Amino acid sequence: MKGYDVNNDISDDRGARQVKSTVCPLDCADTCSIDVTVENDRVIEVRGGAGNPFTRSKLCSKVVASFPLQVHDNLRVLYPQIKRKTLAGCHFERISWEDAISIIYEKFTATKQQWGGESIAPLFYGGPMGLLAGGTMDKRFFHKLGASTVDATTLCAGTSDAAWESVFGEAGGIDFEEIKHSDLIIVWGNNITTCNLHLTKIIREAKKAGSALIVVDPKRIRIANDADLHVPLLPGTDVAFVYGVIYLLHKRGGLDEAFIANHSVGFDAFLNEARKFSLERTAEICGIESSVIEQFARLIAARRPSAMSIGVAPERNRNGSACVRSALLLMAATGNIGPKGAGVCETSRFFPLGGDHLSRSDLCPAGTREINVMDIPRLIMDPGDETPVKGVFIYNHNPVAVHPDAEAMKQALESDNAFVVGSDISMTDSMLCCDLVLPAPTHFEYGDVYKAYGHRYLQRSEAAISPQGESITNMELFRRLARRFGFQEPCFADEDKDLIQQVYESVPDKALIDQSLERAVDMAQWAEPSMLRDDDRSESTFKIRFYDEHLEKVCGQGVPKYAPLSSTREFILVSPASEKRINSTFGGLSQQSTDLVCEIHPKDALKHGVTDGDLVRLKNSFGEVVLAAKVTSNVRRKTIFVPKGAWLKDSATGMTINALIPSDREPLIGGACYYDCTVDIQLAG
Repeated sequence: MKGYDVNNDISDDRGARQVKSTVCPLDCADTCSIDVTVENDRVIEVRGGAGNPFTRSKLCSKVVASFPLQVHDNLRVLYPQIKRKTLAGCHFERISWEDAISIIYEKFTATKQQWGGESIAPLFYGGPMGLLAGGTMDKRFFHKLGASTVDATTLCAGTSDAAWESVFGEAGGIDFEEIKHSDLIIVWGNNITTCNLHLTKIIREAKKAGSALIVVDPKRIRIANDADLHVPLLPGTDVAFVYGVIYLLHKRGGLDEAFIANHSVGFDAFLNEARKFSLERTAEICGIESSVIEQFARLIAARRPSAMSIGVAPERNRNGSACVRSALLLMAATGNIGPKGAGVCETSRFFPLGGDHLSRSDLCPAGTREINVMDIPRLIMDPGDETPVKGVFIYNHNPVAVHPDAEAMKQALESDNAFVVGSDISMTDSMLCCDLVLPAPTHFEYGDVYKAYGHRYLQRSEAAISPQGESITNMELFRRLARRFGFQEPCFADEDKDLIQQVYESVPDKALIDQSLERAVDMAQWAEPSMLRDDDRSESTFKIRFYDEHLEKVCGQGVPKYAPLSSTREFILVSPASEKRINSTFGGLSQQSTDLVCEIHPKDALKHGVTDGDLVRLKNSFGEVVLAAKVTSNVRRKTIFVPKGAWLKDSATGMTINALIPSDREPLIGGACYYDCTVDIQLAG
């Protein structure tokens, strides 16, 4: 350990084989501790590290297989490059960092002078999850520039967060490890073996001790094989299912009437909505047997305390906020809030870190517009009376591989309507659309601080190898840009060691700065209380909201509402997390694309004359994609499953499934409706 400097000089003994500790930075709940073997300044091997007691020295296979390749792959961006357009086509030409910074200054300054600061937009999402790389100098720079502020949470988790706040306010949930004390565990829309791996062991240990397990998911994911009940809902029908269960419990005396009376408001309106969902109607909407609904109701009524781990899948449709709200409210209606082992797993209360003092929102001019990240293609190509987007800066993101209506995003970025800068580790599909590409380091090449959304442990890392090529961190990139733009505020001179001090500013014990580098730190002692536990707020002031008056005014959803999917196409296309990639990370590695198949139920396959391995064409009004079929009874009828995160090179039609996904929005925050994508299929002759 070398003090507080995350950019340690690691040149000593760089030729010797060493094992160094670091943290997985990817957009995954577990934020695993990693041991990396390095030699001659190269990553040789990664394996699970012992520094985090939750991740227990175990890593997912995609990280083990892919990290060393990603660091040293031939797709790696190693120096600044500018796109040159000729009659023969486009090519990238190497330039110096000095020239690259000057080009950005000249282009963005001219854009701001003509169109105003809001004509420039940062385009970011869930790349490295460190607090420094994704929430400090970058935010400060764009705030001071007067760029449009961009809400990227509409792509993932923002709808769930807004739903949580509408139900529970700022109260926090329970720690994932508390599941071991639950008599019933509900895994709802969370494929934990793919993106929350270490929760699997806790659940299986609880099962051995006598707990029951329910898995709510349209696919029989691996953890469903351990379940006492699997509920294969049609995507987007979660809210109808909850109402069906609530109405059944009401008729049979399974609700916690005392809890509802003491700790909630608006239940009568919620129950009145539930009366519309008879057992028969609920089964028809959800595409399941009525006996499944009855068994779920029996289990949740009989087994308490109950805990729920809910993923982001329920939010990814037109009913997204309603689906999440209703699932949370089910726990309240059955009294599963407060007692040990009861509640919804959620970890934000464990991390009193970050905030406006890091991002410096005070630098942003008053009245600066906020835009939904999904509006950027429209604001580039057809802004109407709105301020157009004429300058784009992509970092921590691969939008061509991630966004709905991906073809619209690609066309906008490739157009002459905007000057597009990108910074990334690899030459992704999105970087190929840019006018200027900058080299970013992998997380092995710099240090950062990591919270988690799947456990309560805080971790900090240092560089394990030197920056490859001419790559520089986001922190240094935006420091250089701030200097070139002439920004004089002292915060733009903050070095990484200063930023780390600021990360820990709200934690009284500054020893955490060193401790979180040596090992993962249990943040329980600094956590805010979970709801209805050791809380200074009186029971009369904390009320769970079954009815939200604000939401009734904003979107007509005082109580969660079910809306049917209007489509005449045969199949719902579900794009779940991949066991080979994390979002689109590792998508450029050939061995990480072997899961790009179309999973289809045997009866649907028989109907269309499809056998295992046949090429099938998925199509709708947006385009078509050709994939090999995988016939499996793990998926339910009328759905097909294709993992997300593919790159264009893996497609025979020049499109990935994201090109087939509409840019529809759910009503609460305008969240993406990935699972409202419908397609028809046919054999690809």
